[in-house]
Amino acid sequence: MHAPLPLPGGLLPGWDGTIDGVRALQDELAAQVVLEDGFIDPPRLLAGLDVRFEDDGTLTRAAGVLLEADTLRPIASEVVRRPTSFPYVPGLLSFRELPALLQVLACLPEQPDLVFVDGQGIAHPRRLGIAAHFGVVTGLPTIGVAKKPLCGRCVPPGPEPGARSPLQHQGEKIAWVLRSKARCNPLFVSPGHRVTMDTAADWVMRTLRGYRLPEPTRLADHLASRREEKRAAATSRPLF
Repeated sequence: MHAPLPLPGGLLPGWDGTIDGVRALQDELAAQVVLEDGFIDPPRLLAGLDVRFEDDGTLTRAAGVLLEADTLRPIASEVVRRPTSFPYVPGLLSFRELPALLQVLACLPEQPDLVFVDGQGIAHPRRLGIAAHFGVVTGLPTIGVAKKPLCGRCVPPGPEPGARSPLQHQGEKIAWVLRSKARCNPLFVSPGHRVTMDTAADWVMRTLRGYRLPEPTRLADHLASRREEKRAAATSRPLF
C-alpha cells in the first residue's frame, strides 16, 4: 500500500491521498479537455509559462510573461517561488507544477486570451500534461510546447522550418512534431485545452522570432531558468 501523499495546496478536495486516487482524478480531468478552438480570434494578449525546481526540488519556481499578441512585445513578467507541495511521481508532474503556475497567473496584471506552457498538452500517456491540466483548471485556452516527447512514435519532420509530422500514441495523434528552426531539434506541440491540434502548431509558428522556441515560452524559460542571474553572477566573479 502506498503511503498518503501531501495535499498540493488544496487543489484536490476529497482526494484520499493515494497515488491511485490522484490518477483517478487525472482521468476525470483529462475527460474535460476540449480540443476545439475557444478563444478570441485574434487574441489580444498571450502568456508564456514555465516551471523549474530549486533546492533539490523543495522549492518550485514559476515564471510568467504577458505579451501583446500582434507585436509579441512583453508587457509584464512575474516570478514566484513557493514550497513544493507534491512529490515527484512519474506521470503526475502536473500536480507538482500546477500550484506555482496558478500563483504566477494570478500575479499577472491581466488575464491572457491564449497561454503557451513549456510542457506537454495532451501528449501525455494519460492525456493530461501540464498545459492540459492548467487549461482545464483555469478554463483558459492553452498550448503545450515541449522540447522532448513523453510517449508516442513519429517519423521525423523535414529539415525546413514549418515542417511537421504527427506524434502517434496508441493509435491516436497526440501532437505535432514541429521543426521550428533549421538545424535544430523539433518541438512537440500539442493542444492543452480549447485549442485544436492544427491551431496549436499554427500559433507556435506565428510566434517564432528566429529562435527554436516561440516567444511566449522562450521568455518564460529565460526567467524560470534564472539565466540573467547566473550570467550576472558569472561576470561579477573576480578573474584572479
